[in-house]
Formats: sequence, structure tokens, C-alpha cells
Amino acid sequence: MNTPFDPQKPRRASLFSRLRSSFLTGLVVIAPVWLTVWLIWSVVGWIDGAVLPWVPKSYQPDKMIQDFLGLNRDVQINVRGIGVIIFLVFTIIVGWMAKGLMGRSLIRFAESLVERTPVVRSIYSGIKQISETVFAQTERSFEKACLIQYPRKGIWAIGFVSTTAKGEITARASDTGDMLSIFLPTTPNPTSGFLLFLPAEDVMELDMSVEDAAKLVISAGLVYPNTKDPSTPEEN
Repeated sequence: MNTPFDPQKPRRASLFSRLRSSFLTGLVVIAPVWLTVWLIWSVVGWIDGAVLPWVPKSYQPDKMIQDFLGLNRDVQINVRGIGVIIFLVFTIIVGWMAKGLMGRSLIRFAESLVERTPVVRSIYSGIKQISETVFAQTERSFEKACLIQYPRKGIWAIGFVSTTAKGEITARASDTGDMLSIFLPTTPNPTSGFLLFLPAEDVMELDMSVEDAAKLVISAGLVYPNTKDPSTPEEN
């Protein structure tokens, strides 16, 4: 006769529980791979759909393959990626031409025409500013990950050091020394956030990389740089 004080043997998981656990584990493994492949496939298809209509019919990839293999016209061949290659080559050629004197002159002339068009001017200037911010490769990356006390003392938040504040910002806001531009991201979308200007002594720089800090923000604190000891950065 068992009493409430007798040690109980651990109950063996049911078949349904084991199947559910295996399914969830498989889903964790498959979902990132499937979503990555689906996203790449969709983007490639979208670029092909935008680029290939501009290619003459006689030079369409599927038509050329059909003629090369001697296939019937009724056989449909879906060739993905050709439009991406054409887009990359075309973009490289345009970028190479834009670096020259003639290319810069043409760009200035085209922009001057756009500036005279009321509605187009606003759309073009906004898209150009976003493109320059996203794709520019000079001094656009964050320097360090850091901790700051926000929104009040005693509450710590992860931020990214953009650069040292300069000009009027430093002259008017600081009487003690250097100030840093800090980008404070939001969770789980780190592309939005706040721009803060803080004294350098109030910013605690972290040893973890910017990528690891971004993972920590995106995961809402679930993914640490070092899973064995979250307080210690992972050693390479």
C-alpha cells in the first residue's frame, strides 16, 4: 500500500507527448531553413519578374534553353536567377558610370529636373535619403554595444554607440566633456528606436559584439552571447 510519503516513480511520457516533443523539435530545426529558402526564392522570383519583361523575347532564358535543347514550345521551363544576374550586372555598370565625370553630370542634370517636379521631388528625396543611409559603406556601422540607464536611473537598457557627438550638440548640452550618440533599439524590432545623446561617463561599453547585442534585443533577452555564463562574453 502506497502512502503519500512514499517516493513515486516518474511517470513515463505518453506516446502523444513524445510525438509532440519530436514534432516541436523538428519544427525548430526546419522552420528557419524553410523560411530562409522561401524568402530567397521569393525575392529571386520578384526580381526576375521585374527584370525579364525588359529583355527581348528572342533572348529570354527559357526560350534560349528551349531552342538549344530542341524542345517543344509547349514545354514550360522556369529559369530563376537570370534576372538577378542581369540586375547585378546592370547595377554594377550604372555604378561604374556614375563614378565618372559624365555620369556625375548626367545625375546632377536628372536630379535638377526632378527638383522642379513638386510631387516627384518629395518622393525621390525621401527614397534617396533612405537608400544612402542603408547602402552607404562609409562609417555607417555601430562602434560598440553599451549599457545605459534608461528611462530612469536603476533601469538598464542595451544601446549602440554611433559616434562621438559633435558641433552644436556638444557645445550646448555638455559642460563636462565628451558626449556620445547612442541608438537605443526597441524589442523585437531593432530597426526602430531612439537617438540619445549621453555624457561618455554615463555609457558603459560592453565586451560583447554588436551582433550579439542585437541578438539579445531581438530575442527579448532569451539569447545571450554565452549560454553557459550570460554574464561573460563568449570567447572566440
